[in-house]
Amino acid sequence: MEPIKLIVLGDPRAQKRHRAVRMGGMIRQYDPSASDKADFLSVVQNQAPEEPFSCPLRVDMIFFFTRPRNHYYTGKRADVLRDNAPEWHTSKSDVDNNVKAIFDALNKVFWRDDSIICVLTAIKKYSSKPRTEITITPL
Repeated sequence: MEPIKLIVLGDPRAQKRHRAVRMGGMIRQYDPSASDKADFLSVVQNQAPEEPFSCPLRVDMIFFFTRPRNHYYTGKRADVLRDNAPEWHTSKSDVDNNVKAIFDALNKVFWRDDSIICVLTAIKKYSSKPRTEITITPL
């Protein structure tokens, strides 16, 4: 079976912590990332398999984040990347929170449950084209 390759343009989104609020003496929990996950799924839904995978999977993810302005020179060379600009994205968001958001968004559509993912690689880098690239390979 051929791998599925997904590319979603825009800065990667991380899974946010679930919240609880008190309403009328009751406590209600909600997922503040629900709309981000639904948006992500709507972009890739047309590439989903007919049936969610139920075999062991390898998932490779690369999260490309927008470079901040201080990675570039100023003035006439404002569009030139500095020599010492980092390649790796080492600030927030945490890579595991980015992965969790993807796992939750694709669960039950691309795979029956994320417990069948046996091999995972996740990378955070900077790019002039922010995006998320995912490759799903049946093992």
